[in-house]
Amino acid sequence: MKLLMVGATGLVGQAVLLAVRQRPDIASIGLLSRKPVPNAPEQSTLFLVDDFSAETLQQLDLRGFDACVYCAGILPLGVSQDTYREATVGMTLRVATAYAAANPAGRFVYVSGAGADPRSRSMPFRIKGEAEDALNQLPVSCVCVRPGIVRPMDGCTSPHAVRRWAYRLADPLLRVGSAVVPNLFTRSDALGAVLLNLATMAQPPAVVENSMLEGLA
Repeated sequence: MKLLMVGATGLVGQAVLLAVRQRPDIASIGLLSRKPVPNAPEQSTLFLVDDFSAETLQQLDLRGFDACVYCAGILPLGVSQDTYREATVGMTLRVATAYAAANPAGRFVYVSGAGADPRSRSMPFRIKGEAEDALNQLPVSCVCVRPGIVRPMDGCTSPHAVRRWAYRLADPLLRVGSAVVPNLFTRSDALGAVLLNLATMAQPPAVVENSMLEGLA
């Protein structure tokens, strides 16, 4: 199994890399990133790029990857709708298009979010839904994963200082919330394992809601 991954330095991406270490069936992993990836697995190859433009992606040899796990994204806080749409739809679609062109028999596993719906009145949910719709138009198998609130585990955390502080402050609340309303929360370690399972299983569901994650771990 050869895996391509985008967003390896983020919270979810870190969890996927930890899960990879428990999966001897994953022979190699390509890391498509704009910056170095700390603690990358031994079997990884780094595709270091300045941007995710179509021109840059066309220059990469992405052939031979059985699946792509896409964990990149930004929070819809303090950014315009256009900026959020570019990061959520534009960049995602360019990467998926490049991957599909190189691996038409491959699978694209997209980390979306709970509540994603192109008809939603809420901007983040609507744009996440637009991204899912666009991906499903591509000539490649696509799985959209909609996690709820992710609780960091096993040392995984945000690469951004403010978010790291926020996660530390909120951890007691996340712990209680996970116990009281588990359908709204998930653990980063469980999510990382599920994403790899979805990349490798024979017939994964097209959409994975947060409530389905435990059964797929």
